[in-house]
Amino acid sequence: MAESVPVTVVVPVGEKRGCPEDEKDDAPSKKPKFESDHENGGPPQQDEMGEPEGEASDGEEDGDTFANMMKHGLTELDVGILKYVSDHEGFSGVLKERYSDFVVHEINKNGKIVHLDDLSVPAEAEEAQEPEQQPKECDLLTEEQKKQLGELQLFRNKEGNVSIEVLDDSKEKRTLVHKAIKNQFPGLETKTEEREGRKFIVAYHAAGKKALAAPRKHFWPKNRGSFCHFVLYKENKDTMDAINVLSKFLRLRPNMFSYMGTKDKRAITVQEIAVLKITAERLAHLNKCLMNLKLGNFCYKNHPLKLGELQGNHFTVVIRNITGTDEQVDQAMTSLKQTGFINYYGMQRFGTTAVPTHHVGRAILKNDWNEVMDLILKPRPGAEKEFLVRCREEWAKTQDPEAALKKLPNKRCVEGQLLRGLSMYGKKNIVTAFGLIPRNNRLMYIHSYQSRVWNTMVSRRIEAFGLKAVKGDLVLKGTTAHVLSAEEAESYSIHDIVMPLPGFDVIYPTHHIGEGYRELLTADGLDIDNMRHKVKDYSLAGAYRRVIIRPTDVSWEVINYDDPRVSLVHSDFEKLENKPAPVFNKEGKYRALRMEFSLPPSTYATMAIREVLKLDTSIKKQTQLNTTWFN
Repeated sequence: MAESVPVTVVVPVGEKRGCPEDEKDDAPSKKPKFESDHENGGPPQQDEMGEPEGEASDGEEDGDTFANMMKHGLTELDVGILKYVSDHEGFSGVLKERYSDFVVHEINKNGKIVHLDDLSVPAEAEEAQEPEQQPKECDLLTEEQKKQLGELQLFRNKEGNVSIEVLDDSKEKRTLVHKAIKNQFPGLETKTEEREGRKFIVAYHAAGKKALAAPRKHFWPKNRGSFCHFVLYKENKDTMDAINVLSKFLRLRPNMFSYMGTKDKRAITVQEIAVLKITAERLAHLNKCLMNLKLGNFCYKNHPLKLGELQGNHFTVVIRNITGTDEQVDQAMTSLKQTGFINYYGMQRFGTTAVPTHHVGRAILKNDWNEVMDLILKPRPGAEKEFLVRCREEWAKTQDPEAALKKLPNKRCVEGQLLRGLSMYGKKNIVTAFGLIPRNNRLMYIHSYQSRVWNTMVSRRIEAFGLKAVKGDLVLKGTTAHVLSAEEAESYSIHDIVMPLPGFDVIYPTHHIGEGYRELLTADGLDIDNMRHKVKDYSLAGAYRRVIIRPTDVSWEVINYDDPRVSLVHSDFEKLENKPAPVFNKEGKYRALRMEFSLPPSTYATMAIREVLKLDTSIKKQTQLNTTWFN
């Protein structure tokens, strides 16, 4: 097999694009499941090259700080990612130099690639037009009132309000003013108040605490589906951040939204979202003030969306400054199309700090709660946010959860949630305190441990038997795992072979790799025959996962360009704006590989890219290379 050739990955910096006007629940199941049919990269699995869950984060790091932090991060070797399936020579390139170099379109449960291509509101959701003789919305508000409302809308006075006296006191006039404010200033709500015999319309921010305490009732026709489904287009923002923004503007709790999977942060992504009893008109109005988000393709249905319902994701990826010849590129991409790649869990599954998530998962499974507490809260090498460093130092010095908690401006991070639990329930009740961390984040730790075991054992399987089915391998017949005999193995290929994630309801290969599972778990202080836990949530049933994934809809081209600042992908938003597609100069001084492919749920695009370039995808290695590249 060919030597691994490094890729240069640019440390993220802010990128501006014109959008809009300004510029995974995976509970352990009772029965084993076949992962690629049910998981989606949503909680607790992390986004494709996105932000790790459970870490305090409030923005992108500067290059030096990020590089220092990554000195103590993981490499692929640490999490069992060792092998390649092809023997082509690798080549280097720049991955995600711009977030627009990584575009993800969801594939819905009907197998259709989701696009944002219609911003109109469905006819049944449009409000009746006012008679022509009624005043226009823009005439109802004075310039001073518009200025005050604009400042209120932009969070400059989030808990304040703007009062507008209605001199022509008629219900029709008040209705027009209410509508004008909501249409021109999405995110604001209104109510009518009477003060000393005079009528006022009071506008207040939908995200304010007072507004949340008294939500308005909205009329909903019986013949309209209860859920408004829409397409969310987002740039450089993860799915939950986007949902939180929409929640604040619409004065909703985030759990009123449903989706089939979380998507990458540092990317352009398009996915379907559903929300309960919010009209398409209200959602469409948000397009006037949202940054890096766009909503469209509205329709009403009688059901929400469920995690894992999707069939997969379609990726468009640009690798800039490639060094490979056209022949090398064709050989690499042909191998990806015909053979595929090892279905490793990607590096983002294991966290980015000096304390890997799978170490915490191992401690949970061992029922060693003091170690769980210590791993999450103790000081760790590498650069972190200053408030986290102070919090950890305070904890190490005093072991006082309340004192450590005071060092955190954001109490919602994992560290803050655990400290809050410890202050409420005491250090002798760590299990209950740990329970204050959201369930998906808690499960992320044990799933990370399972993933490290799976990666390690698959590397051993490929090393021992290569790319053919052998006696003792496992295949699925329906949802049941079956052990192959030597004769049966002749009629199966490597694409049929599955390997188990450890659990109480799976079987293991009967060749020596199966025994390797037992040896690995024993070395970690775990009993493979007793994967049930005292806490029900942490009992692992196990699952089966395909060893090799062959992408579909694979295509590629090598393009030349001169301006590294120009996007090389024509996004859905740019098409809606009728902006021209990128034009490439065949004589351009830079070369890039633009590839497209579709993957099923629970697979990592980074692992497909790794197979093409023969690179180490760990942020630690990429940051080292990036520092060398720019120095």
